Amino acid sequence: MLIINIHEAKANLSHYLDLVQRGKKVIVAKRNIPIAEIKSLSKFSSRRIIGQSKEKFEIPDSFFEPLPKSVINSFNNPK
Repeated sequence: MLIINIHEAKANLSHYLDLVQRGKKVIVAKRNIPIAEIKSLSKFSSRRIIGQSKEKFEIPDSFFEPLPKSVINSFNNPK
């Protein structure tokens, strides 16, 4: 774990982002009090798998029925 102050973070942000990307934990402190952690985002799959939630929930038949006019009007004419 690496603790840096705000000035150091601003001056060398690219360097610290590289460290974070390599798995290092970086804490930013203000007057030696930790206030933030810079961490890597989890990687997202660019492709979704079709059917991965199959049979995990059921869509009721009422889902396919038309909405009441009052609901449709609230979308078309919000207050």
